[in-house]
Amino acid sequence: MSDPVYTPPKIWQWDASSGGKFANINRPESGATHEKALPVGKHPLQLYSLATPNGVKVTILLEELLAAGVDEAEYDAWPINILEGDQFGSGFVSVNPNSKIPALVDHSQTPKLPIFESGAILLYLAEKFNRFIPSEIHQRTECLSWLFWQMGSAPFLGGGFGHFYAYAPEKYEYPINRYAMEAKRQLDVLDKHLAKHPFMVGNEYSIADMAIWPWYGALVQNKVYDAAEFLQVQDYKHLVRWTEEIAEREAVKRGVMVNKTWGEENEQVPERHGKQDFPS
Repeated sequence: MSDPVYTPPKIWQWDASSGGKFANINRPESGATHEKALPVGKHPLQLYSLATPNGVKVTILLEELLAAGVDEAEYDAWPINILEGDQFGSGFVSVNPNSKIPALVDHSQTPKLPIFESGAILLYLAEKFNRFIPSEIHQRTECLSWLFWQMGSAPFLGGGFGHFYAYAPEKYEYPINRYAMEAKRQLDVLDKHLAKHPFMVGNEYSIADMAIWPWYGALVQNKVYDAAEFLQVQDYKHLVRWTEEIAEREAVKRGVMVNKTWGEENEQVPERHGKQDFPS
């Protein structure tokens, strides 16, 4: 059976009852809905986030920096419950007017420096500490190309495929097929590249890997959308190899736990203020 035909009205009107699982936090306006200050801990770096793929990018980098001996990368991480609308609090909106996690404030700068968008945060931290970003011009440019590839590609995976396959209130053939095709094309892009390179930038583990792995590694590991069988992810053998190798890094294991508020209790670190917050 074909999908029902929808004829758009001349003027679109917002229907607050539509939108599926996330309808209660979606609206066609920006800005704060309530007053709420952000907490501030003892470290210069203050992260406000949640352990979604975009949030995990940043906590992986911070944990990798600490594992590499960069003590100045110590940070406080505070959970932002996006299902409860924490991202629309006045304090969070003052850091990120787009009301999306993650957001970071660097209090070591004068005045304090807010940074939003996960890719911008990765680039800022990598440059601040001169780690996990190549210095040689060709490799640096390739690293940034893959970083921005992820920023542009993941919305098709998440807001496109993930939404219509896993979260939409009704299942429709056309959008699922459309975005499944694009998801598999992206998996093929990564698989063919990783057939020739251990990491996204040659032999060097970088913020490009940290940006891509939380989305595409999670898909391969069947930790998002429950779609591994549907997309036959096991066919992308080089991507599987890369996914598994990164998953075994101790800093990555810690990074995926930070600001996590669901799942097994021993896998959650809702707030992170030091290494003592991780399960021993």
